[in-house]
Amino acid sequence: MAVITISRQFGCGGKDLGRKVADVLGYIFADSEIISRIAEAANVSETWVEHVEKEAGGKFLWIISQMVSKGLVEKILKDERGYIDESIYLDYLVVLIAQFAEEGDVVIMGRGSQYILQDHPDAIHILLVNSAENRVKNIMERHDLTHKKAEQMVQSEDKRRAALYKKIGKTDYEEAGLYDLAVNLGRVEADTARDLIVKLARHKETESTDI
Repeated sequence: MAVITISRQFGCGGKDLGRKVADVLGYIFADSEIISRIAEAANVSETWVEHVEKEAGGKFLWIISQMVSKGLVEKILKDERGYIDESIYLDYLVVLIAQFAEEGDVVIMGRGSQYILQDHPDAIHILLVNSAENRVKNIMERHDLTHKKAEQMVQSEDKRRAALYKKIGKTDYEEAGLYDLAVNLGRVEADTARDLIVKLARHKETESTDI
């Protein structure tokens, strides 16, 4: 049993790679599934959780924490009992990522999982990076954007992630020393990176079996 966390720079191609790793290993790919579980636990819509996650660290959540529009709440919540904000989201996130790890055989995409599971004995932590030029190009192709719009999206997302990590007291999220493997996808082919991660996971599985 192994748990793989994949942290990546926005636009580097990490989500596609994470899905490929999960497919090869037969693991759960925990990305949108995390959204679903948080929504169920908080008794809110997945759309609301997605908004919270997307804007975490930004101005939007500060605004709604001060004054939530009743009309907006009624529109996006499952019923009047449900509610979620940035603080509640982070609480659920910690618990649910720990649950995924306990279940094992999972690839967890980002969301601070490298910190939440930093002491987990079966966890393998991966960092994926790419050049700014390649990241902008990837976003242009994925979202059919102009170079300028894609560049703005990459810069905006980088700032948002930095703000969110700072809020939880973390600024070293791109330091290679936090991870078992750091891969520059601008220099290493995605299939080669996939094979390296799969090899690490299978080695971890063997270690767990021998104990």
